[in-house]
Amino acid sequence: MMNMQSMMKQAQKLQKQMQVSQEEIANTTFVGKSAQDLVTVEFSGDRTLKSLNINPDVIDPEDPETLQDMVTDAVNDALSQIEKVTEQKLGKFTKGLPF
Repeated sequence: MMNMQSMMKQAQKLQKQMQVSQEEIANTTFVGKSAQDLVTVEFSGDRTLKSLNINPDVIDPEDPETLQDMVTDAVNDALSQIEKVTEQKLGKFTKGLPF
């Protein structure tokens, strides 16, 4: 059985590893795209929108819904990528913990 000091060292080690992983995620750029890449967005891993690019060909004043859908798709694509990478990198630290 581990003694308390050994458990504390292990916890500190895991905390440092988790912090490094969190920083890696925050410093990663995630690109979300709509169909045919007509709308692209860039988010940092901390979910800050860095850029939004819209192909001028999709700007139709009489059909704003299509553009809105494309922006929504691109944003959701990027956020989904962030969530997936976060789970991959940080999930290993929380496996088996009762929450």
